[in-house]
Amino acid sequence: MASSSTNPAAKFDTSRASEYARQSRIALAGYDACHDLAACMLAATLGPARAANVLVVGAGGTAQEIIAMAALEPDWRFSAVDPSAPMLDAATQQLQANELLHRTQLHLGHVDDLPAAPSFDAATLIGVLHHLKGDEPKQHILCSVQARLKPGAPLIVAGNHYAYASQPLLLQAWGQRWRQQGASAEEVAAKLGKILQGADPPHSEAAVQALLHKAGFGQATRFFSSLFWGAWLACRLPVSAN
Repeated sequence: MASSSTNPAAKFDTSRASEYARQSRIALAGYDACHDLAACMLAATLGPARAANVLVVGAGGTAQEIIAMAALEPDWRFSAVDPSAPMLDAATQQLQANELLHRTQLHLGHVDDLPAAPSFDAATLIGVLHHLKGDEPKQHILCSVQARLKPGAPLIVAGNHYAYASQPLLLQAWGQRWRQQGASAEEVAAKLGKILQGADPPHSEAAVQALLHKAGFGQATRFFSSLFWGAWLACRLPVSAN
């Protein structure tokens, strides 16, 4: 997913979709490990070797969530939703290359476009929240996901947290990672400027937990961290506890 105050998917056009796989792996050190661990955390919560229907929100680009989960859990099926057509096209190509289209239903649009019924055994929301401006849209998407999860179902939330300017050392380290991958000084400066202006992550881990709690999830467990990035698992509370 993406970020613009009026249309969060707008910046994920064809040019960005085509470079997303490389860019995301530079921006997030441990990209593949995070996705593998997310699959492990879901399996640990759901129980081994069981069938599951998993909602994947913001699946466009690499479809790495689905690829990682499908490789580890052959009985899982997936519903992938993304509001960016170019990003969903890129994900479709990756799923086709990995022979996973038969296990995946693809939806161009938003979570709200799906039937409002608790039909999913688990969900992932990876790389999404920090692209939504302000707490209201963050809260809305979490509530929309919660409404489509069965009681007790786990949710993986992963993305940047902290106000970027509040962590100058992490910001400098992020810039150095780009430099070490071949970006010029001008390119690094442009990327740092873009991230400062173009995203709005939750400002702390406590803020992530507060958003989850307000949306009807229990205590979140963090299982991955990389500079600004964090990944958590939380479960939908029973109906009587919401």
